[in-house]
Amino acid sequence: MLDFPRWKVWSIIGVLAALCALAIPSFLPESTVKNWPFHPRINLGLDLAGGSYLLLEADTNDLITTRLGQKKQEVATDMRRAKIGVGDISTDGGKITFMLRDIGQLEAARQLLSQKTNGVGNTGQRDWDISVVNSSTFVVTPTKAGIDAAIDSAMDGATEVVRRRIDSLGTREPTIIKQGSTRIVVQVPGLQDPTALKALLGKTAKLEFKLVDINADAAQLSKGIAPIGDIALPYPEAVRFAAPYIGRLTAPMTFPADPNNPKTNWPVGSPVIAVRDEAIITGSDLTDARAETDTENPGAWAVGFQFNTQGGKSFAKTTQANVGKPFAIILDGTVISAPNIQTPILGGSGRITGSFDAKAANDLAIQLKSGALPVALKVVEERTVGPDLGEASIRAGIQASIIAVVLVVLFMLVTYGRFGVYANWAVVINVLVIMGVLALINGTLTLPGIAGFVLTIGTAVDANVLINERIREERRRGRSVIQSVELGYKEASRTIFEANMTHAISGVIMFLLGSGPIKGFAVVLLIGIATSVFTAVTFTRMLVVLWLRKNRPQTINI
Repeated sequence: MLDFPRWKVWSIIGVLAALCALAIPSFLPESTVKNWPFHPRINLGLDLAGGSYLLLEADTNDLITTRLGQKKQEVATDMRRAKIGVGDISTDGGKITFMLRDIGQLEAARQLLSQKTNGVGNTGQRDWDISVVNSSTFVVTPTKAGIDAAIDSAMDGATEVVRRRIDSLGTREPTIIKQGSTRIVVQVPGLQDPTALKALLGKTAKLEFKLVDINADAAQLSKGIAPIGDIALPYPEAVRFAAPYIGRLTAPMTFPADPNNPKTNWPVGSPVIAVRDEAIITGSDLTDARAETDTENPGAWAVGFQFNTQGGKSFAKTTQANVGKPFAIILDGTVISAPNIQTPILGGSGRITGSFDAKAANDLAIQLKSGALPVALKVVEERTVGPDLGEASIRAGIQASIIAVVLVVLFMLVTYGRFGVYANWAVVINVLVIMGVLALINGTLTLPGIAGFVLTIGTAVDANVLINERIREERRRGRSVIQSVELGYKEASRTIFEANMTHAISGVIMFLLGSGPIKGFAVVLLIGIATSVFTAVTFTRMLVVLWLRKNRPQTINI
C-alpha cells in the first residue's frame, strides 16, 4: 500500500497540473489571451453564445431531373462518338428514351450503354436499368438504388460545400451536420442575423461557360423556344444593349423551359438568349476565384477566376476557334455576362463583370471557390438565439455548478472527515481537468453539456464513498489502518470500474447515435467519467499514502 514511488507521485501531479493549466484561458477574456502562443479555450454553443440555427432540406426532385439531363447528354455524346445513329432523345416520364436509326447497331448500342452503368454498393443492383422495346427503342431508367446512392453522395458533397462556405465567412466554430437522408443542420454561434447566411447557402453556384447561338431567331426566343441543340436562358444584363439574337419575352416564362424543373418566373419584356446545350467548361475546372476592383469601370467590382490545366486548355481552344463571337457566363441557370471573344484567351484566367458591389463580388467568389452545391437547398426552419438568453443560461449553469460543488464538499467533510477533504480535492481538481480536456480538444460547451457537467460533479464522489465505506467495514473487522486502507481501495476499485464501464457504454451510445445537444451531453459525460475515476481513485490514494507514510497513525476517524 505504501509502495508509491516518487516518480509516480510527480507524474500524477504533473499530469493534473498540466490539465488544470489548460483550463485557465477559458476563464480569461479573449482579448487577454489572443496573443498567447498557445491558449486552448472552451467554445460556447449556440444556446450559450447566441447565434443562428438553420435547417436546410435538399430538393431531391431537382437533383433527379439534373441527373437525368446529365445522363441524356452523356448518352448523346457516347452515341455520336461511337457513330451510332439515334433519333431525338426524350426524358419524358423520368426516363431516357431514344430510337436507333439502324437496327443492326442494336447490340453495339446495348453494350455501350451497359458499360456506362455502375453497381450500387453491395445491393447487387445497377444505377440505371436498360431495356429495349419494339426492337429498336432503348429505355434507360434510373433505379431506386441508383437514385438513393446519388442523393446520399450529393448530400455528403453539399454538407462539405456548406462547411467551406461558412468557414470562408470567418465565423467561429460552426456546427454543420447531416440529419437524416435529405437535411443539413447549420448552427453558427455569434451570428445574430441569418439573412446573409441564408443567401449564401441557398445559391447552388453552378457556373458554366457556353457559346451563344447568334443564329437563333429572336422572335422564337421571345416565346421561350430555342433551336435544337440550344437552350433558352434569361439574360438580365442584356437590358443595357440590343442584339439581333436577343429576344424579349411576350409572356411570363420559367427557365429552363422544362415543366419538371421550374425556376424563377421571368416577366414579359425580359431579355432571353440561346446558348449551346453543351458547356465549354464548368465550375469544377476553377482553381481560384476572388473579388477584385474592375479596372475598366472605376468604382465597380468584378470576380476574377483561374482555371486548372484542363479547363485552361479547353477555354483556349474554344476562344481560338470563335474569335469575334460571344460566349455566355452562366450562374445558376441565368446568364450573368455574354462578352465577345476579342482575342484568344490563353492564360487560363478570366473575369466576371456585372453590377457587383464589394460584398456581392466577395459572396460570389466564395460560392465559386467553395464549389457548386450538388443539390439545391432550401431553408425549412430557422431560429435566432439572442446573447441575453445565452448569458442567462451561463449564469444558471454556473450557479448550478457552484451549488453542486458546495453541497458535495459539505457532505463529504461532515461524513468522512480527513478522507472527505481528500475527496473534495479530487472533486475540485476534476472540475478543472474536465474543462482543461474540453479546451484541449477545442470542444463546444452547450446547455446540455452544462447538465452533464453538473451530473459529473454529483457522481464524482461516488467512488470515494464506496472506498471510504469499504475502509470503515475493514476497520470494524479489526484490521489495522494500513490493511483497511489497502483493502478498501483494492476491493472498491473493482466495483468502481465496473459501474463506470456501464455508465461509459451509455455515453458512447448517445455519442454515436445522438446529434447536437445529446452528443454534447455525451462528450462531457464521457470526459467526466474518465477524469473522475482517475482523480477519485489514483489521486486520492496518492494523498492517503503520503499522509500514512508521514504520520503512521494507529487509528483513523472516518
